Amino acid sequence: MKYKRLTKEQFEVLHQEFANFLASQSVDKKEWDEIKTTQPEVAEQELDIFSDLIWEGVLTNAKFLEHFSKNHVFLFHCQESYIQSIVLKSLDTSVDFLTKEGLQWLSDNMFTETVEIHLGKKEYDNERNSAIFDLITQGAILSDGQLYIQINGIIQQ
Repeated sequence: MKYKRLTKEQFEVLHQEFANFLASQSVDKKEWDEIKTTQPEVAEQELDIFSDLIWEGVLTNAKFLEHFSKNHVFLFHCQESYIQSIVLKSLDTSVDFLTKEGLQWLSDNMFTETVEIHLGKKEYDNERNSAIFDLITQGAILSDGQLYIQINGIIQQ
């Protein structure tokens, strides 16, 4: 398995896609139920293959990621061969970016001496999708990029 198996909840949401995946292999519901009972290892392999296919599609389409921690905000723009980052760091350790108040504080203090802003650009060490998956397993989430675009636009002026 290249990535990780989808959760039960994710499989439930993707029920129709999984049914289509099985159908593409000429496996109907009756046959799937039989495989689960008589060949659980084959069923496990099918779940893993499907999970990897879903992850591959999600990661290929990923453009922006965000990762919030108590005193840092990491914003990533995923390009084809490299990733760009904007890191916001609060020098006031009492601020917590995981709260609504902390985010308001960031908005009010973005361009003051209490917030450090670092820009970065890095070529992927390995395959693009694997690098993005690593960031997700470390806590980053997919985003629409609005925050990255907004901050980048202000910084580049």
